[in-house]
Amino acid sequence: MKRPHKFGKKLSKSDRELIAAATAAIRQRYRDDWQEVGAALRTRSGKIFTGVNLDAYLGRMAVCAEAVALGRAVVDTGDAGIETIVAVRHPPPTEKDQTITVVSPCGACRELIFDYDPKARVIVPNGKLPAVAPIGELLPNKYSRGAEG
Repeated sequence: MKRPHKFGKKLSKSDRELIAAATAAIRQRYRDDWQEVGAALRTRSGKIFTGVNLDAYLGRMAVCAEAVALGRAVVDTGDAGIETIVAVRHPPPTEKDQTITVVSPCGACRELIFDYDPKARVIVPNGKLPAVAPIGELLPNKYSRGAEG
């Protein structure tokens, strides 16, 4: 049996509010096989931005919900930094359990989050209850353009 990684930081009230914002975004915009993931990002100034994934017939053109939320934040506030970010998945109608749950960011989103704020917090699944992890903990051996890496 695979044991969940035990992240040390439990969810705060503001973390739960962020999960609720991501959940509301995907509930409002869910389309089976098109929009299945919602995200919410809180900037360091406290403003919340949401996004949903943008699927496409040509798969490589798809955009993750975290990138959409980050793009909205950058357009509206510039480089305000990422205090915390979360993504949630809406199950397809064929799944018996219709609970929207926290999901981990994909590798590309982990890189993007780290690039925009290496001190960002990420809400991740952790057994029955989500937990918070620093982005650096989710991205060991981060890619770097520099020779020193």
